[in-house]
Parts: sequence; C-alpha cells; structure tokens
Amino acid sequence: QGLKPIVSTESPALIFGTTTKLASDLPATDSFLGKNKVPDLQKLFQKADGLPVHLKRGVPDKLLYRTTMALTIGGTIYCLVALYMASQPR
Repeated sequence: QGLKPIVSTESPALIFGTTTKLASDLPATDSFLGKNKVPDLQKLFQKADGLPVHLKRGVPDKLLYRTTMALTIGGTIYCLVALYMASQPR
C-alpha cells in the first residue's frame, strides 16, 4: 500500500471568475481616485495660528470636542454617584 498523500495535489478552484487588476495597470485618470487633498490638509494643519490640531477645522471640530468633554465629565459624575450609592448600607 505505502503512504498515501493527505493533501490533495490538485489546485483549488477559483473563488472569483475574473482576474484582479494591478494598480500599475489602471489608468491614472480613473474617476474613483479623485483629487489629492493631502497637500491642502497639510497646509491647513501646519499653519501657525496657535490653535491645537484637534480644533483646526472650525465649528465642527469645536462641536465634537465640547460634546466629547461633556460626555466625559457627565460619565465621571455618574460613576462617582453610582460608587457613592453602592457604598451606602441598605
């Protein structure tokens, strides 16, 4: 009898019927690439205007920052009250 191979020697079936395209094969003017926004954002974030990076984009950043701070402070107060209530005897 001898030893029989456990692993099949046949190649597995293709999962997808089409071949994939390499990035070098794609034309550079495809619509999904869009405009490169990185240089504009670098100019915005590296501007020396005294603002921290997390507030550079104006009102939306301020709104997100203040909402986060309010939720953090509210959660801390809630945890302290829950600890106080849990420490009281019944």
